[in-house]
Amino acid sequence: MSAIHYPFNKLIVVTGAAGFIGSCLVSKLNKEGFNFIIAVDDFSKVEKAHNLEGKTIQERVERNAFFDWLDKNQEEVEFIFHIGARTDTTEFDRAIFEELNVSYSKEIWHRCVDYQIPLVYASSAATYGLGELGYVDDESQIPNLQPLNAYGDSKNEFDIWALQQEKKPFFWAGLKFFNVYGPNEYHKGRMASVIFHAYHQIKKTGKMKLFRSHNPDFKDGEQMRDFVYVKDLLDVCLFLMNHRKNSGIYNLGSGQARTFKDLVSDTFQSMQLGPIVDYVDTPEDIRDKYQYFTEASMDKLRSIGYDKPFHSLEQGIEDYVTNYLIPDAYY
Repeated sequence: MSAIHYPFNKLIVVTGAAGFIGSCLVSKLNKEGFNFIIAVDDFSKVEKAHNLEGKTIQERVERNAFFDWLDKNQEEVEFIFHIGARTDTTEFDRAIFEELNVSYSKEIWHRCVDYQIPLVYASSAATYGLGELGYVDDESQIPNLQPLNAYGDSKNEFDIWALQQEKKPFFWAGLKFFNVYGPNEYHKGRMASVIFHAYHQIKKTGKMKLFRSHNPDFKDGEQMRDFVYVKDLLDVCLFLMNHRKNSGIYNLGSGQARTFKDLVSDTFQSMQLGPIVDYVDTPEDIRDKYQYFTEASMDKLRSIGYDKPFHSLEQGIEDYVTNYLIPDAYY
């Protein structure tokens, strides 16, 4: 399979560029020689300021000014990564999600159609809800999914809308991100990964608190998630940018569910400490929405030629803790 080569002075747009995944993507693009990057975000959020330090960017464009900018500069744009979104699963104001995750994404889609710009956008495994239909990226099942919160609803709504469109970008892909962890997530508060919180809790107290299981099928700490290291996600994004065929919606996880107990033990080990874990009750307000198992089926992405192995949980945590959390470094 031959890669697509195009001028390195063409512009690549990254929305959400100051956020966790967006800033890591900008860094990855720089490492691959792409320096003509348009960073789109709400740059008034000063807590994310460190994420773009030291990165090569052609221009910063405020989120609310982006469509005017794109209308004027579309001929220079080679690719759009639409990573920006409101991702807070505890936000209940559906109007915010409708504006930022649905309407904004539709505007980007329409322009990618009109201007013939290929598009990769961020969806979410939150669309799968409790996994009643499994975790297979079968597009025919997407209208039947039942997300558990407004965030998941907004992502699923856009996926459904995209699939229904008669006019589509000549290449597009929606990526259902599972539990992503890695550097540059320090600003996310409660929404940061369990690994981030485990590291800081262990550093402060010497131990880690995990939720008890309230499901008889799972022991305490053996609730399972598909944790995917952000560096693997970046490799997939660049593969799709160069591949530019087989449009559609894809899972993006590690393909391997692991327990929270494993995660915490690996974090202690990376900090060269023995594990001490306390279990606390899952708060009642989220107990009925708590996922006990997620695991991405990765066959669809593999079927279009992506063959790079993913980090194991042990490998990802070791790299994250040793090279980023302990030295307080950015990617």
